[in-house]
Formats: sequence, structure tokens, C-alpha cells
Amino acid sequence: MALVKAANPAQIFGRDSFRELTAVSRWKGLALVAHAWGVIIALAWGAAYLGTWWAWMIAVLLIGGRQLGLAILMHEGAHGLLHPNRAINNWVGQWITGVPMGTDLHAYRTYHLTHHRYTQQPEDPDLSLSAPFPTTRASMLRKVFRDLTGQTFLKQRSAQVMMALKGFGPGAKEQNLFVGKVVLRFLGAQVVLLALSFATGLGVTPYLVWLIALATTFQLYLRIRNIAEHACTATGSEDPFTHARTTHANWLERATVAPYWVNFHSEHHLFMGVPCYNLPRAHRMLVEGGHAGRMTIAPGYIEVMRQVIIPSPAAQAH
Repeated sequence: MALVKAANPAQIFGRDSFRELTAVSRWKGLALVAHAWGVIIALAWGAAYLGTWWAWMIAVLLIGGRQLGLAILMHEGAHGLLHPNRAINNWVGQWITGVPMGTDLHAYRTYHLTHHRYTQQPEDPDLSLSAPFPTTRASMLRKVFRDLTGQTFLKQRSAQVMMALKGFGPGAKEQNLFVGKVVLRFLGAQVVLLALSFATGLGVTPYLVWLIALATTFQLYLRIRNIAEHACTATGSEDPFTHARTTHANWLERATVAPYWVNFHSEHHLFMGVPCYNLPRAHRMLVEGGHAGRMTIAPGYIEVMRQVIIPSPAAQAH
């Protein structure tokens, strides 16, 4: 199919305003990376130090949000928006945000730019994330259960490991060799985090908090974020303003499913050269310019979940 239609930023904002929106800061992106890791370290240490069930629960709930934040910042790096110096951008995006989460920045960049070119069309590699929606409440609850019990994590990681193991045998394919390198880097990062955990004097406990969050809440938050971005939108139409959904986020949603302004996804698809910290400003300018009516905007993530879940026959009868 043809590429999705793109917006003309010069017509919407003017050249000078758009130049300001797309300016990449030398420190803001790095500060966000430091913030994500700072919150993770503080929460993991705090839960291990206090040792109470409520401290663990709070830590797992919030660390999953910062792990999603690392994935979002790796996504920023894939667009070259973490730092204006490409070498610094790629190094931080690869080793500080991508590898600890089991992702390769450079492979993700190729994959993700294809998603931008063919959003919600057959060629879109992310189509499977939104195509199943709307779905039933029972189906959604099964997905949530699999995420929060670690089943999604184990399924994905085991498939990755099995593909990686094929890369070390005779006649291994190039893709298997590549996945093998990704897995080894991920495991190496976990060893580093485990060593840092012991360095706190609290043994393996801080690392376990990180790992439990990675296997549970991160998986759920990632799913909700993916659903909110494209499920049940009019993507693929001639109007580029319909290619994604923007969702207003309250403080709890920003701490969990919507870190670092990822909820402004319509703005990101319209102008993918705008750093995440400038997306709220882009949103305000679009609203002030009278473009809100063309966009898919949800008041919150609960409302998005209502939109993507098919009401039961009993509810429809009322």
C-alpha cells in the first residue's frame, strides 16, 4: 500500500515555530534518562530496605512505569531526539535505555520507522498490537492476567532465547546471530544490575524488585500504552491527524502508563522530529490553531479502555 499521508508542519505552525519545536536539547533528554534510573534505584532500594509488602507493591507499580519510561526514551533515541550529537544519542539510547530492557536501538529504529511510514496498514510491523481491538471484556481480562502473572514476559523472553540459541549452532542464520547478541547484552546488563544490587548491602533484593516489575507491571503498562496509541482509530485515512490517538493523562497515569509525554501520540505521528518534552507545547499550538476537531483525543486511559472493550449483551440491553 501507499505511504500514509504526512502533515505539512510549515503550513500548520510556520517555519520559525516548527524550528523551535524540533530543537533537540543537549541536556533535557539525558536528564530524563537520569530521572528514570534515579526513580528506579530509589524505589528498589527503598522497598528492599523497608521490607514491607506495601513498599514492595508501590515499588513494583512505579518501577514498571519507569521501565516503560526507559523504553520511551530508547524510542526517542531511535528518532535521534535524546541528544543533538548522534554518537551520544546512539550510545545512550543503546546501552543505557535499550540494552537493560532487552532491545537493540538500531534494529528498533528500522522497525519503528517502517511503522511510521505504513501506520495501521498491512506493512505496519505494529499492526498486531492494535488489530485485535475492539475486544471483549473477558479477552482483555485474560491479557491483563497474563501480563501481571509474568506469563507474557516468560513467553516473549523464552522465544527470544530459543531464537538466540539457534544462532550459536552450525549454519545459523544472520537473524539468529543478531538475536543471540541482543540476548547476551540483556543478560550482561542484568548481571551489572545484580552486582549493583549487592553493592547496596541489601543482597539480591533490590534486583528482585526490578525483575518482578519487568515481568509484570511493565508488561501491562506497555500493553495499555500500545492500545491507547492506535487501537480503534481511523488511521489510514487521507487525514494525517487521524493516524494516532492522544490521551490526556493524570498524575497516576503519567507515573505508570504514560511516562515522558508518550500520551501525545497523535502529535508524535504528525511531527516525529519533535522531542517528547516539546509535545505538550505542540498539542497546545494545535488546539489553539483549531485542529483539535481533526484529532482523536481521549480524556484519559480509562476512557480508552471503554472504547476498545465491546460491551456485554446485558450491558447493551440496558
